[in-house]
Amino acid sequence: MTGLTGQGLASLPPARGVRRGRFSLGLTITATIIGVLLLLPLVAVLVDASQAGWAEFSTVLFRTRSLELLVNTLALPLIVTPLAAAIGTAAAWFTERTALPGRRIWTVLLVLPIAMPDFIVGYAWHSIAPTASPLGAAVLVMTLSSYPLIYLPVAAALRRSDPALEEAARSLGLSSARTFFRVVLPSIRSAILGGCLIVVLVLVSEYGAFEIVRFQTFTTEVFTEFQVNPAAAGALSIPLVLIGVLVVVGEGLVPIPRSSQRPGMRRTSLIPLGPGAVGVIAAFVGLVALAVVVPVGTLLYWMANSQHSTLPAQATVLAATLTTCKYCAGGAQLAVLLALPIALLSARSRRGLPLIIERSTYLTLALPGVVIAVSLIFLSLRFAFAIYESSWLVMIGYAIITFPLALSCMKTSVRQAPAQLATVGRSLGRSAPYVFLRVTLPLIAPGIIAGFCLVFLTASTELTATLVLQPPDTVTLTTQFWAFQSETAYGAAAPYGLVIIVLSMVPGTLLAIWFDRLGQNR
Repeated sequence: MTGLTGQGLASLPPARGVRRGRFSLGLTITATIIGVLLLLPLVAVLVDASQAGWAEFSTVLFRTRSLELLVNTLALPLIVTPLAAAIGTAAAWFTERTALPGRRIWTVLLVLPIAMPDFIVGYAWHSIAPTASPLGAAVLVMTLSSYPLIYLPVAAALRRSDPALEEAARSLGLSSARTFFRVVLPSIRSAILGGCLIVVLVLVSEYGAFEIVRFQTFTTEVFTEFQVNPAAAGALSIPLVLIGVLVVVGEGLVPIPRSSQRPGMRRTSLIPLGPGAVGVIAAFVGLVALAVVVPVGTLLYWMANSQHSTLPAQATVLAATLTTCKYCAGGAQLAVLLALPIALLSARSRRGLPLIIERSTYLTLALPGVVIAVSLIFLSLRFAFAIYESSWLVMIGYAIITFPLALSCMKTSVRQAPAQLATVGRSLGRSAPYVFLRVTLPLIAPGIIAGFCLVFLTASTELTATLVLQPPDTVTLTTQFWAFQSETAYGAAAPYGLVIIVLSMVPGTLLAIWFDRLGQNR
């Protein structure tokens, strides 16, 4: 087996006696059922809104307040997304294409903000400048938090792109700037646009940071209305669903060019920066300081200087950490388990039903956590009362919210796994499930681990769904932090915030390593 060439593997005859049709049919049925289950929260939102009646629907949506919320909800992505794209793309180019001193260290430092929860960054800046403009504060917080979502895929795209075209352009007299815009930018366009669309979804569904800096959007209003008028909350969720659909459809229209990487392709020669390296390093230091050092420093400051809060803690730091790890690990396991059949089906075909199933699951990323949480309560009360107010409902919520993230990581690994090896296994008379467990699964394991880490990281900083779904007398790090900071007990909230950051650093670091290796191997 190890001595066969790629051409020899491709020329092997199909396996005899292997029931591939039955396995493929079972995979399709399983993936379809999972896709339908993931869309149930969306159906519940529509049903709940329809039960409110047209009078309630029109009263809530067609008012001046709703127009203001719509402007805020749309204005922020229009400002933040270009800023995050510019920062993320520039940072990726400098670390991947220039002889920047310590550039491998910067590839790690520049990703650290992905482990910083948005509401903690908002808490830090709001405690420093409580009178700052809500829009300005929201732009600052979300730009610092979201640029890694563009930096990571762009850096990976630059590593796998063919350097010959860039070197040819420079040899013809084009400057580095003109080479970037005429040669490099078209090759990384899909990575940039894909990252931008993820940033838009994050901005639309964000709650914690906006609530802290007093910037009101549809998501913050939905959470507020849910506590006093669930019917109004359901009506306000409809615009969010429509925005999410438009974003997901837009993501599907982004062209995906074929990779320009060739076997044995050498690395591009690094561009010397000369005296300009000082300016780039200063900019990177400032960026990391604003996104990471300021929030961590603020937490340490409040721990050292704030008086003890009279508000009693519902759980110690250790108890809240254990509960958080339990919920996040359970949600991550469920998410990767559900994503695996769809990833396998998507790798087999990018047309028809597999494409529809895959694209539809991304709608869950467009729904704010509070909307999914409310939908799960609606469904559990009517059809699964046994899991109502249980830890299972929290983990199911985490799995639904983060499912597209797990699918993205696993889909990449599945598509990279050599299909010829599975063909060899089947040609030896092994069944399709046996070949999957012994051949395919070990090959896609890195993607599964990356998906687990990304889901764990995202779930550990999830706020709104946790506030709504957590069982009585159960507290996580995020909900205890939120309870203290809501009462301006910054010193009491700080330890929980620091543990959240530390807990997020581990999967965040593993995720950065995976992206780094992915970009080098593709």
